[in-house]
Amino acid sequence: MLIKSFQQAKRFLKILFGFTLLVLGIVMFVTPGPGWLTIILALSILAAEFVWARRLLNHLKEQGTRLRDAVLLRQPADRA
Repeated sequence: MLIKSFQQAKRFLKILFGFTLLVLGIVMFVTPGPGWLTIILALSILAAEFVWARRLLNHLKEQGTRLRDAVLLRQPADRA
């Protein structure tokens, strides 16, 4: 019984920490700070518990990859 309570407490703290980071990341959009990085970290923590967080994190990763590829294709070739 003690182990189950410990696991529940650990899960609760993980969820609380994840949502706290998520809110801080959103606040950092209007204040100085690494908002996107904090949101991605929060979603990584929440993805272990929630499917919606995993889907959103995967979507952000895909968009980041697409953005990276678009930027790399537009760079001019190096000149010697």
